Amino acid sequence: MAWVLLFVAGLVEVGWVIGMKYSQGFTRPVPSILTVIGIFASVLLLERAARDLPVATAYAVWGGFGALGTAVMAMILLGEPLGLQRLAGIALIVGGIVTLKMA
Repeated sequence: MAWVLLFVAGLVEVGWVIGMKYSQGFTRPVPSILTVIGIFASVLLLERAARDLPVATAYAVWGGFGALGTAVMAMILLGEPLGLQRLAGIALIVGGIVTLKMA
């Protein structure tokens, strides 16, 4: 169950990070409120997952999954470029997450 909570925490993290872009510097009320709610929800889910997982592993997977998901969603939603260096970075993040999961 802890891994499921951590996965959901990562998804919510991606949502609030992308939400920061849509909030336009926290000047748009609805995206701003949703972003703040997402921050709290993501950290709460991370805390719950860290009760049963080593905190270093939980935090690294949460951050890595968030970075991976944000990079992918930024390319899809915000038109950020996809290049060889980005793909290499994403591959390294995935490799790190898999290694931590196996440890």
